[in-house]
Amino acid sequence: MKRREVRELALKVLYANDIGKNETDSIMQQLFTEENIEETGRDFCRFIVAGVMANIEEIDQLIRKYSNDWPLDRMAGVDRNLMRIALFEFIFSDGVPGAVAVNEALEVAKNYGSAESPRFINGILGNIMKDLPQIRADLERGK
Repeated sequence: MKRREVRELALKVLYANDIGKNETDSIMQQLFTEENIEETGRDFCRFIVAGVMANIEEIDQLIRKYSNDWPLDRMAGVDRNLMRIALFEFIFSDGVPGAVAVNEALEVAKNYGSAESPRFINGILGNIMKDLPQIRADLERGK
């Protein structure tokens, strides 16, 4: 299974949790069974979902700050959760370069978001990338 497909699966889990307040573990189990996901895909999905959930306050704070005060709850759920995944991957995890995480979010947005989603997501994530050294320094200091 390709990593992009696993990111799409993680998006479904996070979206169901965000919109429907469903438990992430039960959503994952259901999707793993329905879509016959192999163990490596399951592990990567769990890693993304757990990482987003563990860092959601900091991630959402960044999205709020860089979206020019656009209320988080007024953003499309798909857009919000794709940005959460990308931010987790390039700020809170060491495995994915920023450009790759942003590109993956944009590609998934083309399939799951609105026509405006890629541009909206790219604008916010692009601005965050510009300030990445300062953001990382602030996070290390606990700001």
